[in-house]
Amino acid sequence: MESSAGWKLENSYVKLPKIFFSNIKPTPVESPEMVILNEELALSLGLNPDALRSEKGVAVFAGNDIPKGGVPIAQAYAGHQFGHFTMLGDGRAVLLGEQKTTEGVLVDIQLKGPGRTPYSRRGDGRAALGPMLREYIISEAMHALGIPTTRSLAVVTTGEAVIRERKLPGAVLTRVAASHLRVGTFQFAANWGDIDKLRALTDFALERHYPRVERNENRYLQLLREVIDRQAELIAKWQLVGFVHGVMNTDNMTISGETIDYGPCAFMDQYDPATVFSSIDREGRYAYGNQPVIGGWNLARFAESLLPLLHKEEEEAVKIAQAEISRYMERFRSYWLKGMREKLGIFNEEKEDIALVENLLELMHKYKADYTNTFVALTFQKAKHTTLFQSEDFAKWQGEWHARLDRQKESKADSEKLMQLSNPAVIPRNHRVEETLEAAERGDYSVMERLLQVLRNPYEHAPEQAAYTTVPECSSPYRTYCGT
Repeated sequence: MESSAGWKLENSYVKLPKIFFSNIKPTPVESPEMVILNEELALSLGLNPDALRSEKGVAVFAGNDIPKGGVPIAQAYAGHQFGHFTMLGDGRAVLLGEQKTTEGVLVDIQLKGPGRTPYSRRGDGRAALGPMLREYIISEAMHALGIPTTRSLAVVTTGEAVIRERKLPGAVLTRVAASHLRVGTFQFAANWGDIDKLRALTDFALERHYPRVERNENRYLQLLREVIDRQAELIAKWQLVGFVHGVMNTDNMTISGETIDYGPCAFMDQYDPATVFSSIDREGRYAYGNQPVIGGWNLARFAESLLPLLHKEEEEAVKIAQAEISRYMERFRSYWLKGMREKLGIFNEEKEDIALVENLLELMHKYKADYTNTFVALTFQKAKHTTLFQSEDFAKWQGEWHARLDRQKESKADSEKLMQLSNPAVIPRNHRVEETLEAAERGDYSVMERLLQVLRNPYEHAPEQAAYTTVPECSSPYRTYCGT
């Protein structure tokens, strides 16, 4: 059955210097059972869903068995956590290896929650069912929204409890990622390695994610530019759908440009740049409105790590790095404004567009409008009976918007189509996610299955999605937790 599953694992990461990882064996669990398998993702990886659902397949997802070719390791990295630098590493994750997809691309296969590693510190290396299902739901929603993200292949229960504030059912999630190379991986190399180890890691990153970059003396500078551009585009896409990551530490920022780590994350309902969901972010460092700036701060830490490779003279290397980082915000604004134009049905560019967009956002904030539903209402010209749409402020803005649309050659129908493709009807609303997790803890997975089905085509704007677009009255702020 193992051979029929389709596992064809490679292990390029273990060819790096030993400082970057530790060989580890997952800790077996008592009685693993499949909760959910991502069949569509499995097929794209060249895997056989039937074999994955078998007892042998479930054993792999639980960490009780290692598929042929797998070399389980825990990766070492560092990171600035809420601005404070520290040594980290995979405290509850094990990389099994790299699977080649049906398109010939290598992706990491990682177990999350399979037991202690040398980097666990005081943690138990385990994960609870709720946070693992949260990651499954949110990461798949992000994928459907067209946002680069790690994905979830499976979640299995372990048959064992984990102790947090209370006893919770244990689980293991299988994560699929372009790689798990983080800004923090390079910080680790720069602080605890030498220049040869840093160069080895950087060459690996270039080969894995940017193979088109030629081998010349400027290739490390080109890597910095590529990473800056991908992160600028990624964070712009977060902002465009109202996604709040919640824990933008440097160890949660990938070199590939994928969203990673779905701990204290959520989607914003009422538009407010100060929105914070993480229970531990008391100062609002990672608030929705701060995410672009924090992205630049994290990239500056990446650039610092690359200084020895950018130029042999440190002063010149710093100048090079500063010049590149200074362009980040311009790249972000360009991606964000392009996306905002599309959300408003605008095809061409006018210098006044930024004011049009910012004025709308200010009105949404002033009148406490729902972010997602406001853009959907604009898309279909169905201004609902909300405080925003009934205001004189909005009537004035709407007149300016319509005048703007009249100045482009595309028709109103063209604009509506563009807006429909740019404004999701549904997002994983916080109350719906919580409803799903509460049902799952009782052993009822049907609520999750229905939610995932609705989230699969967010730009469809189908009648059956309507029930998932409502926003409940909430007397207290929504809070999420890291789930460790």
